Amino acid sequence: MKFDPVYMFTVVMPQLLWAVPLTLFLTFGSSLIGNLLAVPVALARLSPNPLLSLPARAFIFTMRGTPLLIQLYFVYYGLGQLIPGWMMRGYPFLRDGIWYALFAFSINTAGYTGEILRGAILAVPHGEIEAARAFGMNRRQVFFRVTLPRAVRICLPAMSSETILLLKATVLASLVTVYEVMGTATTIRVDTYRVYDTLIGAGIVYFCLVFILTRVLNWVERRLNKDRMPVSSMVKVAAA
Repeated sequence: MKFDPVYMFTVVMPQLLWAVPLTLFLTFGSSLIGNLLAVPVALARLSPNPLLSLPARAFIFTMRGTPLLIQLYFVYYGLGQLIPGWMMRGYPFLRDGIWYALFAFSINTAGYTGEILRGAILAVPHGEIEAARAFGMNRRQVFFRVTLPRAVRICLPAMSSETILLLKATVLASLVTVYEVMGTATTIRVDTYRVYDTLIGAGIVYFCLVFILTRVLNWVERRLNKDRMPVSSMVKVAAA
């Protein structure tokens, strides 16, 4: 069928907007879990103990070296084969693809962000660590009060880019029966045979989401790094 903008904005777009919360849940849920998991991954990667560094290196290489779609299929179909039937019947959420997608996206994010965080930890100025030790902090306090916050601020632009990429990667969840924005668009396209209306509508929704999320992450980045900005920019951020 031919493209009909009236049909797209009156019929397709309302259904796609209803699926936006699920897309955001996958994005922010996976980002939160993945970034939390990235901390021990980065620490293990930096450890001189090969029993910690080698598995962390293998995990990062696997997550970065294989397509996310393969990881998603492996989690969804592979784990589904390993879970006993009585657990499937007793815990209905195990039959819902959203949790498998959330798990796959989280470990993928952990692999990418873990390597980013490792480089950021190494980039923390040594003088700041020495100053913290001079104040009598132990190694744990130095890491959680100085090293980790400073490393997060250093790698925040890269982590923001990963979040944007993760938002766009959530379209893969539609392949495991998750009806987020792309899954909803696919369902409408199959039912109505309208290709352009659904795909253009989904593209508009993702474009708006990426635009808003980019603005928010840029504001957070400026807020956390305002001490490294010119004085005029600091005044603007403070006023905002």
